[in-house]
Amino acid sequence: QVHLVESGGGLVQPGGSVRLSCAASGLTFSLYAMSWYRQAPGKERELVVTITTPGGSTHYADSVKGRFTISRDNAKNTVYLQMNVLKPEDTAVYYCNARNRALVFWGQGTQVTVSS
Repeated sequence: QVHLVESGGGLVQPGGSVRLSCAASGLTFSLYAMSWYRQAPGKERELVVTITTPGGSTHYADSVKGRFTISRDNAKNTVYLQMNVLKPEDTAVYYCNARNRALVFWGQGTQVTVSS
């Protein structure tokens, strides 16, 4: 059974930083493109960033370019999202996503709240 478990969310002040982690199990992690999505209250879920495999190419939403960085550690079956210069509009539930062709898996999400 596949599990994606996010961690690292919480309350952070504007301009601050936080790092999210997503630990995967039950799949061959290196074969999956990994993404972070987010969903703010009253809004649709949106793609934040994807890191492909192999090669590790990254694709960021314009709203987070230059502030967020995705990385993956295939040895640890974990993908990370380093979030810097956070803004109140970054407040959302952040979801980890694993995709390999038609196979798609989601984590349960972790809340990030940016507020003073």
